[in-house]
Amino acid sequence: MSQSLEQLSAQVPGSTPALMQWLQTQLAAGHATATLHKSLLKAGWAPHIAQAALVACTQPTPNPARIAPMPEPNLSQHSNQIDVGDRQVQVLLSMQKPRLVLFGNLLSDTECEQLIADASPAMARSRTVATQAHGEEINPDRTSSGMFYTRGQTPVVALLEARIAKLLRWPLENGEGLQVLSYRPGAEYKPHHDYFNPQEPSSAAILQHGGQRVGTLVIYLSDVAAGGCTFFPESQLRIHPCKGHAVFFSYPSPEIHTLTLHGGDPVLQGEKWIATKWLREAPFL
Repeated sequence: MSQSLEQLSAQVPGSTPALMQWLQTQLAAGHATATLHKSLLKAGWAPHIAQAALVACTQPTPNPARIAPMPEPNLSQHSNQIDVGDRQVQVLLSMQKPRLVLFGNLLSDTECEQLIADASPAMARSRTVATQAHGEEINPDRTSSGMFYTRGQTPVVALLEARIAKLLRWPLENGEGLQVLSYRPGAEYKPHHDYFNPQEPSSAAILQHGGQRVGTLVIYLSDVAAGGCTFFPESQLRIHPCKGHAVFFSYPSPEIHTLTLHGGDPVLQGEKWIATKWLREAPFL
C-alpha cells in the first residue's frame, strides 16, 4: 500500500505534505532527481531536507523476487581478511546502507608506485560523461587529471584486475578499464553519483556497452598530508586516503535511495593519487 503525503512528510523532519506532493508530481512527469534537487535548493530548502525528501519519494517497495546478482565480497563469516590468491586483503569497515566496505592491503607500495609511474605520461585534465549528448566534457565540478588503462594493459593492471574480480566475486570482463586520477592542492570532485541516469539523453548509447554501473572501487595509491577524503554526504562518512587501501560501494539500481552520493574533498596539502574501477552489470566491450 502506498503511503499518504502526511506519512511521507513525517519521514523527513522539516518537510511538508505539499513538498511531497510537488515532488511526486514532478517525478511522475519524468523530471530527473538531480534536476529536482537543484530546484529545491534554489527554492530555499536545506540540502539535507531536499535529499531526504527525494529519497522518501523514490524509495521502491521491496520485492525479494527481483533481487539480481551484485558484486559483493564474502563477509559471511565476519572475517577481518579475505584471501584473493596472492595476498590477504583486510576488511576494515562494512556498512549496509550505503552498501560499503573499506579494504586494507589491496595493493603493495611497489604496485601503487608502478601504477602511478606507468600512468604519469598519459595524464590529462579529467572529463565526465556529457549528460546532454554522446561523449565526454570538461566539468568544473571535477578538477583532477586522469587517464584510462585498457584491461590487462600492464602486468600490474592485469594482476590488480584479477585480484578485484576475486575479491568482489564479479566477472573480470564486467569491469571498465582502470582509471588513474591525480589531485593536486585545491583539486576536488564535487558530490555525484557513478551510475548513469537513465533519463539523460546520453545514457542510452552508454548502456548498450555493458549495461548499468553497479559498483565502484576507489583505490588509494598514495597517502595525502591533508584533505582529499572520499565523502558520502548522506551518511556523513569520510574515508581518509591511505596508500594501498580501497573503498567499495555498490548500487543495485540507478536511484538516490542507494545513498551512494559521494565526492572527493579538496586536497589541502600534498598530492592525491587514486585508481577507480567501475563495475558493470554485463560484459563491458
